[in-house]
Amino acid sequence: MQLGPSAPTIVVGLLAAVAAACSDGGGSPESASQAFCRLPEAEVEARVDDLLSQMTLEEKVEQMAGTGALGSGGWLAPANERLGIPGFAMIDGPRGVSVLGGHATAFPVAMARGASWDPELERRVGEAIGAEARAKGASVLLAPTINLLRHPGWGRAQETYGEDTHHLSRFAVAFVEGAQQHVIASAKHFALNSIEDTRFTVNVTTDERTLREIYLPQFRAAVQEAHVGSVMSAYNRVDGAYCAENSHLLRDILKGDWGFRGFVESDWILGTRSTVASARSGLDIEMPSPSFYGAKLIAAVEAGEVPMDDIDEAARRVLRTKLCFELDSDPPVPDPAVVESADHTALALDAEREAIVLLANRNAALPLERSALGSLVVIGPLADSANIGDTGSSNVNPSYVVTPLAGIASHAGSAQVVFLEDDGSSAASQNALAAADAAVVVVGLTAADEGEGGVSGGDRHTLALSAEQEALIQRVADSSRRTIVVLEGGSAITVEPWIDRVDAVLMAWYPGQEGGNAIAEVLFGDVNPSGKLPFTVPHDESDLPEFVSDPARLDVTYGFLHGYRWIDAQGIEPRFPFGFGLSYTSFTVANLTLDGRTLAPGGVLGASVDVTNTGARSGDEIVQLYVGFEGSRVERPRRQLAAFARVHLEAGETRRVPLEIAARDIAYYDVAQAEFVLEPITYVVQVGESSRDLPLEARFRVR
Repeated sequence: MQLGPSAPTIVVGLLAAVAAACSDGGGSPESASQAFCRLPEAEVEARVDDLLSQMTLEEKVEQMAGTGALGSGGWLAPANERLGIPGFAMIDGPRGVSVLGGHATAFPVAMARGASWDPELERRVGEAIGAEARAKGASVLLAPTINLLRHPGWGRAQETYGEDTHHLSRFAVAFVEGAQQHVIASAKHFALNSIEDTRFTVNVTTDERTLREIYLPQFRAAVQEAHVGSVMSAYNRVDGAYCAENSHLLRDILKGDWGFRGFVESDWILGTRSTVASARSGLDIEMPSPSFYGAKLIAAVEAGEVPMDDIDEAARRVLRTKLCFELDSDPPVPDPAVVESADHTALALDAEREAIVLLANRNAALPLERSALGSLVVIGPLADSANIGDTGSSNVNPSYVVTPLAGIASHAGSAQVVFLEDDGSSAASQNALAAADAAVVVVGLTAADEGEGGVSGGDRHTLALSAEQEALIQRVADSSRRTIVVLEGGSAITVEPWIDRVDAVLMAWYPGQEGGNAIAEVLFGDVNPSGKLPFTVPHDESDLPEFVSDPARLDVTYGFLHGYRWIDAQGIEPRFPFGFGLSYTSFTVANLTLDGRTLAPGGVLGASVDVTNTGARSGDEIVQLYVGFEGSRVERPRRQLAAFARVHLEAGETRRVPLEIAARDIAYYDVAQAEFVLEPITYVVQVGESSRDLPLEARFRVR
């Protein structure tokens, strides 16, 4: 039975204490401390007290900056041999251990993994990257990047997971929990960091409610749920103050409201801009070297500009984290056998299999049937390119990369694969295209188009493909009887000039070192595509909020709405909605029910739905639950994601899928009360296959 708008309202009674339970506090200090630390809290704090009592000012300050040196495990921060205090080795790794550490497994970029909607898979990826970082000698993994994708033009979009706060939070928690089986993870970049070209100077302003509800929940989840060991402050300014000297972010929210127990390190070089302001505001470690700390910080303490209490607090956080993660008794030991192991490269393949999004498939153009293929043309500037992402700090150097061409050639069976290296305009290419049963055009973005500012392409100034690539697609479509476009890139690519002329489109992302094999498996139907977009693709980029990446405009305001929330509020039809993705089979959802009539403070409301595979082959569906707000007294989105689940179903199989709505996720931040509050209004629950395909509906009310 399907519940529609006329279904009886389910009244959910909440005690008045819910507001307190929804505050930013997150539970008792004792439970939070113990979850952060692998050892008994009292034991660790006693050891820290003893060490601090023996340390000189110089030794404490020494713990508060990197050495400037780069070791095999990454950037080094000091040990103290006299007192037996271990050092840190910090290395990047959003998609695999940084090239600075040598070869490592290159996973699909984080945005691709976000498209899997599979946090459990992400936990395994985080665990694998953490294991390889430790095997390189690193103790701190500078990942995950969990800045919200406010606009797909952001150059480092590929490093994060998507545009939705709830979705992003689930992936942040999963990665941190996986990685911290082996190393200390670092959630970055705190906060409101989603512009590259002006990242060192831009001043981002926002109101407190937008800050707390939209841009910080994933960091809160990393701290309070996953107990991340470190947080990296961002380069940019927030409300006038650089993030490394922003006491509201570091002291009031991170360490105060959320009870963060670990340490804050600056982003590299220009991440620290002052001595006194940074130390007073809660920056614990300046990286990669003591430009503002070190001797300058000692002098500031001696001059009375920085209280000794601030030094003791920072040193305590550094020592606590080192001891809690047992760096003194169980330090990282290099182990080459762990790096690019068969298990890890197989995991990279699995991650890309789940990440690929089928955007269009007219007349069942895909999958390709090997037995019906005489010849298959592969063309495009990225067809035979090892195009696995940004060449900035997230760069990874695997020992091999399977390109799309190599993957297609190895999976084509008896079909003849013809690779055209030109732009398809020559007579020979035109003849080959006309003679082939299908053509695969591999196009998209590279590190020259997008990436870390000043290192790779920086921010994108158009969401479209280059004119040359668009012309290539149309040229192939004019000549080929079946045209399939494979897109590579880190976020949304607009498709308007050409999509109606092609037969199928796959979004393959920056696919990692096994990407070519996964792409081929999807093309030939060995794998049923199951990825869903973690962002909105507009018809035109003007449909999205303005993206300012201009040195002449250094004051930028982040509003409450972006992505699908903005599109919904403006009444705009997207080209591809948030959560969209096709399959080679079909699914239906039915019989939405909400469980129970009460919701305990800090608890959840259970929901469940029947999901049926109505097609002829097995596949994975991603069920999405959104909540809307009727009669709210504050601005709310038309709907927002509150739960999702990935489910595998055989052909004809039906499964009852549970979903949970957390009280915290439907509350709003009341600035006057300085806490999250649940309104006594009607909440509309919608369930379906994307943010614009939600056939099931039910209601409940908070009193």
